[in-house]
Amino acid sequence: MPESKAGIEIGLNAAVVSVAQLEPRILVVEEKGMRPALPFGPFDPARHRTMDMSLRETVEAQTALHMGYVEQLYTFGDRGRHRLPGDQGLHVVSVGYLALTRLEREQALDGASWRDWYRFFPWEDWRSGRPPIIDQVILPALERWAKEPEPALASSLPSRLARLKRAFGASDFPFDEERVLERYELLYESGIVEEAVADGRVGETGLSQPLGLPMRHDHRRILATAIARLRGKIKYRPVIFELMPPEFTLTDLQATVEAISGRHLHKQNFRRLVEAAELVEPSGGTSSATGGRPAALFRFRHQVLEERPQPGLKTRGR
Repeated sequence: MPESKAGIEIGLNAAVVSVAQLEPRILVVEEKGMRPALPFGPFDPARHRTMDMSLRETVEAQTALHMGYVEQLYTFGDRGRHRLPGDQGLHVVSVGYLALTRLEREQALDGASWRDWYRFFPWEDWRSGRPPIIDQVILPALERWAKEPEPALASSLPSRLARLKRAFGASDFPFDEERVLERYELLYESGIVEEAVADGRVGETGLSQPLGLPMRHDHRRILATAIARLRGKIKYRPVIFELMPPEFTLTDLQATVEAISGRHLHKQNFRRLVEAAELVEPSGGTSSATGGRPAALFRFRHQVLEERPQPGLKTRGR
C-alpha cells in the first residue's frame, strides 16, 4: 500500500449562539467577497494546552467576544469539506463547538456580526405554522430527486422518499424539530443548496434563488449540528438560562424557548411546565417593559442542579 503524504490540520469552529430581541442569533465572521463563516482557526498545541482554550482565544481574537458556556459537538473530516482550488493544501479536520453567550445588547463586533439563524435555515422556523417554503420549494425538488435512480450502495438505506417524509414531516410523518442536520444533509445530497454547487456535487441547484443563506465550506452543516444539539439539550438541561438575563419574565422565557425550538408553545401549558419543573423562582421584582400591567420577574433556581440529574423543559409544540 503506497504511503499517504496528505497533511492534516486540526481546525476549530464555533457556533456561538445568543438571543437578541427574542430571536436566535448566530455569530458569523464576514470578509469582503466571501460567504459568512463561523469563527474558526487552527489548533496549535504548542500554544494551548486544550482545544477549548484555543477556541476561546480564536473567537476573542476574531470578534472581541468572550464566550460563556461551551461544549464540543462533533468532528468534521470529510474530504472536500474545506475545498480549495485543485484540492490542494492540508486536509482540514474540524472540531465543532456549540457556545452560548448572553447579550445585554446586540453590540457591534470586530470583523463579525450577529445573524438570525433562520436566515440560514428558513424551513426550521415553525413558530407561525408550517413554513410555506417546505411545500412550495423544498418538497417538490426533493420529490423529483427521490424519483431518480438511486446508487447501488444506497440499497441498504431507507428510500429517498421515506427519508424526506421523515425529515420534513410529509404525509403522516410528524415534524421533529431536532432533525435539523438530517434535513440539511438531505438538501445537500439532493444538490439544492449552494454548498453542493461549491463542492462540485452538482453544476447548479435548479432553484430560482438560494435556499437560505449559504455559508463558507461546510459551516452550515456545523451550524445545523449545533441547532439540533441545542434544541435537544434544552429538554433535559437548563442551558436555556445561559441565554437569559439574570431576571426575566415568564413571557420572555417562553419566547426564548420558542425562538430556539422553532415551535409555538401554549402559554398556560408552558407555565405549568415551568412550575412543575421548579426551574425558576420569583425574584421579587416586576417589569413594565410591555407598557401594560407589571409582570413578575423570575430568576433561575440554581438549587435544581443539586436536586435531580436532568432538569430541563420537555416542551411540545402546539
